[in-house]
Amino acid sequence: MATEQSAVTRATFDEVILPIYAPAEFIPVKGKGSRVWDSAGKEYVDFAGGIAVTALGHCHPALVEALKAQGETLWHTSNVFTNEPALKLARKLIDATFAERVVFMNSGTEANETAFKLARYYASTRHSPYKSKIIAFYNAFHGRSLFTVSVGGQAKYSDGFGPKPADIIHVPYNDLAAVKAVMDDHTCAVVVEPIQGEGGVTAATPEFLQGLRDLCDEHQALLVFDEVQSGMGRTGELFAYINYGVTPDILTSAKALGGGFPVSAMLTTHEIASAFHVGSHGSTYGGNPLACAVAGAAFDIINTPEVLLGVAVKRQLFVEQLQKINDQFDLFSDIRGMGLLIGVELNEKYKGRAREFLYAGAAEGVMVLNAGPDVMRFAPSLIVEDADILEGMQRFAKAVARVVAG
Repeated sequence: MATEQSAVTRATFDEVILPIYAPAEFIPVKGKGSRVWDSAGKEYVDFAGGIAVTALGHCHPALVEALKAQGETLWHTSNVFTNEPALKLARKLIDATFAERVVFMNSGTEANETAFKLARYYASTRHSPYKSKIIAFYNAFHGRSLFTVSVGGQAKYSDGFGPKPADIIHVPYNDLAAVKAVMDDHTCAVVVEPIQGEGGVTAATPEFLQGLRDLCDEHQALLVFDEVQSGMGRTGELFAYINYGVTPDILTSAKALGGGFPVSAMLTTHEIASAFHVGSHGSTYGGNPLACAVAGAAFDIINTPEVLLGVAVKRQLFVEQLQKINDQFDLFSDIRGMGLLIGVELNEKYKGRAREFLYAGAAEGVMVLNAGPDVMRFAPSLIVEDADILEGMQRFAKAVARVVAG
């Protein structure tokens, strides 16, 4: 019989968890705002945001209150019934976006799986059963199920799992000519991240997204925006499609939608949604009252001028501090992204060493991310305090010095 352990350590992870992650040596145990403390009491400034998830920081009082209130009211009903928090959240999303219909899931993977299934089902029932081609992009990331990882176009995530779903074509990002070369009337959808996150924090050009919209209209294909990482205020608008003025047919949201509580959504129009019928798709936990209550509270805070307009101001402070670090150490070739999804590409001298800077940051008390081997990624709280930005950047500068010194 297993005995209860009085304490766990990083070594415990290697003993009990499937070896699919390589977590940091420290174990976070408490968070408040943009500060985190580990099991040894050390403090960190959090610029990772749970990978663009904790958009309002850790343990925001409004989210905590929503969770407590709902936790004492109704936890779960299943999709045999509906519930008030889900209906209220759906109404908020519809009122604030192009969408006319919403369905809730639990993760970005599930939202994208739903979107891709809907796109193919719509094409097969409204047009032709042969209209099944999905055009996607190299270095994209859309999730970890076999369908979504196949659409993602990164062999390191998709190879080795047996036959992949067919009729998925990948072309270079931001290359409209490459899309035109493979676009035809058998295409059911073009799937794109307005800002590629895992692929290096690379933003689409306005001409590229508008060109995709035009091509989809021409070939009766659906334009699907994966806004799992770029949505919910990250760019300074509620969703990145608003920044571009290009409206998709289907949009997916997750990560920051629940401010840290697992929840996702797929948004679309009534016409496209009507292709599905009862039983076409589903989820045991999708749209559960706990998740939707917390997400509703997060939405009410994020979708305000105060938060959305503040994103550009905070981005500027980040960029200024990063430029100061670069002036001193000469290690960045580009600072890119949009809003508070910031990518910093390492120059030739430091290419391939992004993880070293991540680990050095942890040693100096700042949590950062990488996006591939050559790009540092910052995805902090949308309401991170200026004092936290300055303190965290001082710590990151020390981390940089540590790596540069070897």
